[in-house]
Amino acid sequence: MPNLLTYDIFYFVYYLQRMVQILINVTNVSLRYGGRKLFEDVNLKFTPGNCYGVIGANGAGKTTFLKILSGEIEPNTGEVSIPSDLRMSILKQDHYQYDQNQVLETVIMGNTRLFEIMTEKEELYAKADFTDEDGLKAANLEYEFGELDGWQADSNASSLLQGLGIGTDLHDKLVGELFDSEKVKVLLAQALFGKPGILILDEPTNHLDIKSVSWLEEFLIDFEGTVLVVSHDRHFLNKVCTHMADVDYGKIKLFMGNYDFWYESSQLALQMLKDENKKKEEKAKQLQDFIARFSANASKSKQATSRKKILEKLTLDDIEPSNRKYPFVGFKPEREVGKDILTVEGLTKTIDGEKILDDISFTVSKDDKIAFVGSSELVITTLFEILMGETTPDSGHFKWGITITKAHFPKDNSSYFNDMELSLLDWLRQYSIDKSDTYVRSFLGRMLFSGEEALKELKVLSGGERVRCMLSKMMLSNANVLILDQPTNHLDLESITALNNGLRDYKSNILFTSHDHQFIQTIANRIIEIRPSGIIDARMTYDEYLESSLNVG
Repeated sequence: MPNLLTYDIFYFVYYLQRMVQILINVTNVSLRYGGRKLFEDVNLKFTPGNCYGVIGANGAGKTTFLKILSGEIEPNTGEVSIPSDLRMSILKQDHYQYDQNQVLETVIMGNTRLFEIMTEKEELYAKADFTDEDGLKAANLEYEFGELDGWQADSNASSLLQGLGIGTDLHDKLVGELFDSEKVKVLLAQALFGKPGILILDEPTNHLDIKSVSWLEEFLIDFEGTVLVVSHDRHFLNKVCTHMADVDYGKIKLFMGNYDFWYESSQLALQMLKDENKKKEEKAKQLQDFIARFSANASKSKQATSRKKILEKLTLDDIEPSNRKYPFVGFKPEREVGKDILTVEGLTKTIDGEKILDDISFTVSKDDKIAFVGSSELVITTLFEILMGETTPDSGHFKWGITITKAHFPKDNSSYFNDMELSLLDWLRQYSIDKSDTYVRSFLGRMLFSGEEALKELKVLSGGERVRCMLSKMMLSNANVLILDQPTNHLDLESITALNNGLRDYKSNILFTSHDHQFIQTIANRIIEIRPSGIIDARMTYDEYLESSLNVG
């Protein structure tokens, strides 16, 4: 009779075999569009229990790479190997695809085979002439149904929906009856349903509220399969990712650690490359200090502990400088603000019969960097437009101090780009006192519009390029108060990081709103939440505010 040690060895070997088997193997994958090389000879392995953040500049091919992995796009060369018994689940992007389906049913459709069995069973049992052959088929279906946890399907789907903030009162409705923000959550629940082996998520946090993002983070941290995710939310990437897959200059490389670790280690590698005279022992010590700082911040989750062990094995040869180009964002106020900055008293505004602002009052003090948060983007946009004199309140008033100069970043910048034939150089020249090419080009260059790029016409600009133009305009103004409405929209991670650093280092007042958790946490020293019942004004960091809100709740 085999002893316990034999069984231990058997199960250990079986576990290792499963670990080797369950992965995505990318071999010599290349893809070209016309004459443009997107990827060349990509060789990667993605293993279970890890979450891979796919990062890269806008247009680098992040979403295309996910489509290659899912089989939606065929590469020009190479192949993607996935075990045949491994189910892949993909976050759908068409918010109207399931409008005629019931909400709970749509989630269960995430496991295609389970939903097929449920449909076949229903059709079989509805037959008037139920035969012995039908009985045998039904028995097989029932067995497979049980193996796929079918008896818990409704309960599991309901739990996912509730975790994402879709209450049980909506589960029996048609998807088409929901708001777009709710449809996004239904599609996300569909992707998560049924314990897939591989999860592919393209911008899963878009349109999610803070509680839903937090729930998703915890779900992915505990997820035992393989996750590949594209996201511009650095806080999310830092929380869930064990590795980064960097799409850069036609190559895709894997790096250990979350986004902040990848970013700071690449900067450290660049610094070490410049410090050629520094001894290897000194560099090794610097690296170990760096790793210790990051490891100390890891949570006690299984995933974070695993990531900590990986980081502790890193050597100097494992870190590489990034080829990525970062814009430079630096705002310099021409003069210091005086004692009086901004006083707001009793602002009220109704739009289309709905009261958007109701008796809003607050005062801005020196050094305040205020993040405005709330469930309605329209409320904050309307407030900012009133403060910029673009919209008139129904009642109440506000007063800027006499020393104040303002620069505004609107959520909708389309009115600034009406003359589509203008070059970037001539467009920015309109907002500059110094009209010389050299001076104006210096501001465009900071935002990566150098050389011929500065002569591009407005009509060919992408959304992200327009945002960078607006930031150049704001830098030119030398204003001592900045008002920014969702400035990270359309930006890639490099531009978001540069803007984040620029606003963090700005020596004057900022009023802003953003969906980017890390952006708010690292910039704001005061949070104002606008609710229908009034405002909550807290002088604290964003994380402290969220914690206090949860405790109150």
